[in-house]
This record gives sequence, structure tokens and C-alpha cells, in this order.
Amino acid sequence: MAGLTDQAGGMTAGGGAAIEKAHQAWLESMSRQLEVLRAEVLRKHPGRLAVNCGGTLVDQKIQLQYWGQKYEISCSDLAAHKVADRSECTVYDAGMLLYYLREADGTPLADHWIGYRELPGGNFYSQAFQGYSGDRLARVYGEQPEAYIKAAEGLGGMPLTALPGLSYSYLPLPRIRLASILYPGDDEFPARASVLFDAAASHYMTTDGLALLGAGLVGRLIKEGNALK
Repeated sequence: MAGLTDQAGGMTAGGGAAIEKAHQAWLESMSRQLEVLRAEVLRKHPGRLAVNCGGTLVDQKIQLQYWGQKYEISCSDLAAHKVADRSECTVYDAGMLLYYLREADGTPLADHWIGYRELPGGNFYSQAFQGYSGDRLARVYGEQPEAYIKAAEGLGGMPLTALPGLSYSYLPLPRIRLASILYPGDDEFPARASVLFDAAASHYMTTDGLALLGAGLVGRLIKEGNALK
């Protein structure tokens, strides 16, 4: 699949342009892949799909939470829409949901955190991922830890006492858990931050898809912080 990892080698820590380039690569890939993905997912039994992805099966529709919003996916044609306003998914979100359904195998959360380099094939692109995820988060919130805490809590983040720094966990999808960690800067050390993944994440999403979820988390934290100003 052409996606984030095809573009990552040329990314810089600048963030915005690199993320947009990755997003566009994903969209182009999705436009080509949606029908293939649908055919693959349609071969799976709806009840098993719902169980494996952590959703519920209601009237031959799979319902699940995606970034805090309830979505419904028809088992007949896999058309997806947001339940609240019945709006159809964008190509990007439809692709993310279909990849999630295709990859989901029912593996429970591991309760063990890993970095991007520990994901399948992630080592080569881990520096690029850090540039547009953790480094970007540190630039925005490194000197504003209180604003980071408010943004994390505003996104429904749960404090993680088992991890160092200012750590929060999030569930963008029912079986994919992410964490953000901020180490505020001081007179001696610059601010640092990182995005981590539950070790079971690769059972539910491709590695480049997980990179986009991680980048999306940082983008949402920044957007939430701006909204709270």
C-alpha cells in the first residue's frame, strides 16, 4: 500500500507540510484501495467482525466509536456514516475504518506501551514519526504544561500513572490505544514529548495507519488547546 511510509523518508520535523503530504498520500491510496478493502472485509462474518473490532452488531450494522464519535458501518456494502448527523465518512475516515475492520483479530489490549520503532517495519521511519508527532507536541506545549493537561483532558485522555512525565491515554478506536507523554522544559533541559502505542495496536491497523493516528492525536491536542484559549 502506498501510504505514509512511502513519504516518511523525506519528512522533516517541520510538521505541517509533512503531515499534509502524508495525508494526501493516504487519500490517493484510499481512492485506489477502497473497493479492494471492501471485498476483503465483506468475506468476513459480520458477527465475528463486530466481536473482533470491539464494536456491536445492530440490524446488520456495526457500531463503534471513532475519535469519540459513534459511527455505523453497513454489513451489506460497508458504507460508513456518523450516527449523530448521518453524515457520510470522508475517503480518509472510510479507509481508516475499513483497514481497522480488515486487520482486527480480537487480540486484547496488551497494557504494555511501545514506540513507533517497535511496530512492524517501524524502525526505519521512527525518526520521521517523532518529528511530526512528539517533537511537534513539545514545540507547542513544552513551556505550557497546564495547557497540555487541559487539552488532553478535553480530548477524554486518561492520566497514566504507570508512565513518566505528563502522560495520557486515548482510544481513537475501540481496540487501538495511544498515549501522549510530555516532559516540560526547564532551565537545564529542553522539552520532550512522544506518542506511544499499546503493543497490540498492530493487530488492528497497518503501521502507516498507526502513524497517521498518532499524528492525528497530536493535531487534535493542538486544536483542542487553541479552542480552550
